[in-house]
Amino acid sequence: MDSPTFVPTVKVGKVLHEGDSIQYMEMNNVYVYPQLTFKNKKQAQQYMRLVNNVKKVLPIAKEARMMLIETTEYLETLQTDQEKAEHMKRVEADIFKTYKPKMKKLTYSQGKLLIKLIDRECHSSSYDMIKAFMGPLRAGFWQVFAWGFGASLKKEYDAKGVDRLTERVVLMVESGQI
Repeated sequence: MDSPTFVPTVKVGKVLHEGDSIQYMEMNNVYVYPQLTFKNKKQAQQYMRLVNNVKKVLPIAKEARMMLIETTEYLETLQTDQEKAEHMKRVEADIFKTYKPKMKKLTYSQGKLLIKLIDRECHSSSYDMIKAFMGPLRAGFWQVFAWGFGASLKKEYDAKGVDRLTERVVLMVESGQI
């Protein structure tokens, strides 16, 4: 797969144990879950839709995490608030230029899933990240904009609760199992 979602890791090596060489191989985690049973065809279709949506938006969430890390590290090197503000304007323009066409192609459910997966990847809600980088006024604007479409940037990812099926799919996609 050419996606940053699935990165196969296979490490082959050998160790010396009591004068004998032993080969070993390290691989990705393999997740084993009980077989899903669906009550009807509609539930099975919803699950397959979730799998497809995760495969589509998880790479975007991972890219968002990398951008967050890079931007934070670079902002720490800047001296003045003016330099930081100028850099944030450039980053915002680049994000709009790069991701606006991708975001327009997302469905409503994919957009809501992306908000949650960004929270999963970054350990911070989309609202909190916008607030930290661009201020509370801009964060409020984007929250109202999302609210107008029935979404919320303050949604948090609950891997052990509401989003446990999504977490299962994410882990299996990341390990290359589906």
